[in-house]
Amino acid sequence: MRALSILFSILFSLLAGCTSFIPSTVLPTSSPAQPYTKMVTIPLPVIATSPNEGVTYGALTAFLLHNEKDEVSALFAPQLNQNENFGTTGTIYGAMYPSPLRSIEFNLSKSTRVNEDYEVRVRDQHLMEQKLELNAFLYSFTDGSARFFGFGSESKADDETNFADREYGFTASAGYPILTNTVLFLGDRVRKLTVDEGAVKKLPYLRDHFTIDEIPGSDGFATHAQSISVVYSTLDAAAMASSGVRARLTLEGSLAGLGSTAGFGRYEGELKGFFPVPDTRFISAGRVAFGQTRGSSIPFLERSILGGENTLRGFGKNRFIDNSYVLCNLEERIRLFRWEVFDVRADWELAPFVDIGGVMDSFGDLRLGNLEVNPGVGFRAVVRPNILGRIDVGFGKDGAAVFVGLGYPF
Repeated sequence: MRALSILFSILFSLLAGCTSFIPSTVLPTSSPAQPYTKMVTIPLPVIATSPNEGVTYGALTAFLLHNEKDEVSALFAPQLNQNENFGTTGTIYGAMYPSPLRSIEFNLSKSTRVNEDYEVRVRDQHLMEQKLELNAFLYSFTDGSARFFGFGSESKADDETNFADREYGFTASAGYPILTNTVLFLGDRVRKLTVDEGAVKKLPYLRDHFTIDEIPGSDGFATHAQSISVVYSTLDAAAMASSGVRARLTLEGSLAGLGSTAGFGRYEGELKGFFPVPDTRFISAGRVAFGQTRGSSIPFLERSILGGENTLRGFGKNRFIDNSYVLCNLEERIRLFRWEVFDVRADWELAPFVDIGGVMDSFGDLRLGNLEVNPGVGFRAVVRPNILGRIDVGFGKDGAAVFVGLGYPF
């Protein structure tokens, strides 16, 4: 829910009549390595929607802190929202960028019905002469809006079920360069998941519609997996690239002897590129990806999944699940104009896109007729170098889907 709300502090920051500027003389003492020079506050209404969660409304106040380069180096946003499925939700989201080589994000959220979310994400690249990259993500959440439709590309909207996805765990990785523009990452992740009744009472409960034998992992599961990835990148920025390419190949294994409910193996590949015109007013962006998970009794949420704000934007999260997937995303990022208020400069973008993808048991089962084609359009507000809010509207066979979130989809 944080991503849904924070976007509006970006999209309306230049329009909010209550926006205020606070000089550095009245700010709390900041870090000597990253002193704050000013703070802009933006009180805003929240109106957001997603296919799984429905409509949310409420209010927030965004606090944007600037560094000596006049970049937004920290963002804090307490908010209070109302949703028909989850009741009242209180949230505080924060993002800090003390240097280009370090970032910290956190989210603390609690609803009166079912939902809660506690997350911390850290990235650091200061060690070993700035060559070693460390990433860590610690989380505990309950998502009462989770969906399951069945396995395969032919799963039907009429079989839609709801459940509460209760999870806690962590992911960690360390990367070190092995060749020019090439980094080797070693990773480890732990995931503990239980399934309970969800918050969307108009839909049947997952385990009332499907049996545990039909859906491995629907009675809960644990995963402890190790991975190795090779990443080649010429991107000009890690989070908001405007030029370059990035290729990734990942192999992951989950062993029952290390605490996993089921043993399985996974491999994934991804290639994405960004091709701007000279003044970067137009950026052609594309991604192709594939993946496969093989094993016995693989938990349903450890398989290949498509649907949601970062894959097939014409469908809700977890719409298609099977053992393998292919995906292609294409969009044209068009900067319409730049607008500056209180020295906060935002680029406003229009992004027509098309998403193409599908799931299958194995790649030999791939058929053109089973691929989903989702055209759509996105609206983005970018405060460089760290913050981007977006609205994406996609169109699929189940109808239209609207997503509001943070960051580019790829």
